[in-house]
Amino acid sequence: MTQRIEDYALIGDLQTAGLVGSDGSIDWLCLPRFDSGACLAALLGDENNGHWRLAPKGAGDCTRRGYVPGTLVLESVWETRTGAVKVTDFMPQRDQAPDVVRIVEGIEGSVEMAATLRLRFDYGSTVPWMRRLDDDRVAVAGPDSVWLRLENPDSVPVKTWGQQFSTVSSFTLAAGQKLAFILTWHPSHHPRPKPLDPFEALAASLEDWTDWSGKCRYKGPHRDAVLRSLITLKALTYAPTGGIVAAPTTSLPEDPGGVRNWDYRFCWLRDSTLTLGALLATGYVDEAAAWRDWLLRAVAGDPADLQIMYGVAGERRMPEMELPWLRGYEGSTPVRVGNGAVAQLQLDVYGEVMDSLRLGREAGLESLPHAWNIQLSLMGFLESKWREPDESLWEVRGPRRHFVHSKVMAWVAADRAVRTLESSPELPGDVTRWRAMRDEVHREVCARGFDPERNTFTQSYGSEELDASALLIPRVGFLPPDDPRVLGTVDALRAGLSRDGLIDRYTTKGPSVDGLPGREGTFLVCSFWMVDALLMTGRAREARDLFERLLALRNDLGLLAEEYDPAARRHLGNFPQAFSHVGLVGSALALAEHDGAG
Repeated sequence: MTQRIEDYALIGDLQTAGLVGSDGSIDWLCLPRFDSGACLAALLGDENNGHWRLAPKGAGDCTRRGYVPGTLVLESVWETRTGAVKVTDFMPQRDQAPDVVRIVEGIEGSVEMAATLRLRFDYGSTVPWMRRLDDDRVAVAGPDSVWLRLENPDSVPVKTWGQQFSTVSSFTLAAGQKLAFILTWHPSHHPRPKPLDPFEALAASLEDWTDWSGKCRYKGPHRDAVLRSLITLKALTYAPTGGIVAAPTTSLPEDPGGVRNWDYRFCWLRDSTLTLGALLATGYVDEAAAWRDWLLRAVAGDPADLQIMYGVAGERRMPEMELPWLRGYEGSTPVRVGNGAVAQLQLDVYGEVMDSLRLGREAGLESLPHAWNIQLSLMGFLESKWREPDESLWEVRGPRRHFVHSKVMAWVAADRAVRTLESSPELPGDVTRWRAMRDEVHREVCARGFDPERNTFTQSYGSEELDASALLIPRVGFLPPDDPRVLGTVDALRAGLSRDGLIDRYTTKGPSVDGLPGREGTFLVCSFWMVDALLMTGRAREARDLFERLLALRNDLGLLAEEYDPAARRHLGNFPQAFSHVGLVGSALALAEHDGAG
C-alpha cells in the first residue's frame, strides 16, 4: 500500500523532483527531468515498480519530520525502543548529474537500520542489470544508468547484498555516527560523473536555500506558510528555462478508483498571471523574469498554434498514452503520461498571456523588443476567434461550449492591449478596434452569460450550471466588486458549489460538462478564489475564516495537493500543486494588504 497523498514530502533540484513518504520510502522519482520516465514508481503501482526505503528495521512512519526552515532539505526522525535516528533527504542543485542524497545520523542509543533500493526504469516497467564496481552498485537499462554509492566517514559496518532484483543494506548506527547514500543518474553511454561529497553538498544546499528564502520581502501574517509555498513554486521550476510545472506527478487521482487521472508535469499558460504576480509581489523578480521569458519563447510562432501547455523547455508535443502495467494509485486507472488536452482550443489562454505580459511591463521587467510583436499576432488571431466555443480552462472532454470565463478572458486580452497602447502610444496597434472588441465582448457576456432570475453568471451561455471561475470576474476588472451581479454570483457560488465550506470548480453530480464519470474533490485554488472574492466584496471576516480553514488543510510540511475531499478528509489529485500554492500566496497577500500588515 502506498501512503496517503498528504503523507509525502517533496525534494528536488530545480530540474526534477521526488516524493518521500513518512515511512522513509521514496516512491516517485523521475530522472533527469520532471517529465522523464520514473525510475521509482511505487506511488502508482507497488514496490515492484520501484522504491527506495531507508528506515529503522521493522519501523513504520517516522516519529516527526520537517524541512530545515527556509529550505527544501527534509529531516525525518524515528524514535525507537533502542534509540533515535535522523534521515536527511535532499537533492543538491546539480552541477552535472542529478543526485539524491540520504544522510543517516544516530541521535541517541543505537538503531538497527534497513535500506532497500529497487530501481525500475521507464515508469516501473524495466528491471536494470545490476553490477558491483569497487564499492559501488551500478544499474543499467537502455539509456539509463544509476550509481549507488556509500559515504561512510565513521566506518560503520554495512552489509549490502542483492535480493529479488533489489539492493538491500543493513547496519546499526550509534549516537554520533553518520553515513550517506548517494544515488546518481547519468546517460548510460556517458562516463561516470564525478562523485559528490554528500556532506559538503548538504552544507551548500542549506546555504543556497537559506539565501534564496532570505530574499522574500513579505513580512505579514502567515509568513511561514507563504514562504513554504514560494519554496514549493521554486522547487517546481525547471531552472534551465524558467518554466514552472503544475505538479511533479502524474495520475494521482481526483476520484480514487476512477478515471480522472492526468499528467501535470508540464507548464500551463493559465498559471502565468497569478504565478508572475505572486513572484513579483514577494520580491522574486529574477524568477518572474525567467517565467516571463519562458512564456515568450513558448508562445512564439503562429498564434493559431497557441497551446494551453508546453513542456519545461517549451516542447509542443506531449502525446497522451496509458501505462497498463501500473495498477494506479489506489486502483485509479488508467495511469496516463502526456496530456491530450494540449490539442484543445481554450480561448482564455490568450487573455492570460496578454495579462501576464502587461503585468511584467507594469512591474518594470526588462522590455523585450519582440514581446509586443507577439502580442500583436495573438490579438489579431483572437479578434477572429473569440466568438467560437471552446473547451474552457477546465479542459473538458465533452462538447465545446461558449464558456463565460473564456469570453471574460478574451475581454481581458483586449483590455490589456488597450491599456498598453494608452500608456505607450508609440507602440503599433489599432486601439480603436480593440476598444470596440472589448466593448462587444463585455456586452455579449453580460447579455448571454448572466442569469438575471438567479442573479448570477453561469458556466456557459444558456446553461444553468455554475462555475467557480466566475469568482475571477472582479479580480480581472471585468466588473467592479460592488456590482450587484458580482455580489449575486459570489452568493450563488457559495450556495451551489460549496461542500463543507470549500468550493467545487463546477458540478460533477450526474452527467457532467466534462464528459467524465465520477466526482472529484473540492478544487483548492477555487476556495482561494473565494477568499479573494469575499475580501473584495467587503466580507473580510468571512474571507479570513475561509483562509484559516484552507491553511489547516496543508499537510504537516505545509504542502497542498490539487483537491481536497471534505468527507474523507484527504488530499486528492497531483501533489504538490503549484496552482494551490499560488492561490495561498495571493490570498495571504490580499488579506495582509487589506489589514495594512503586508
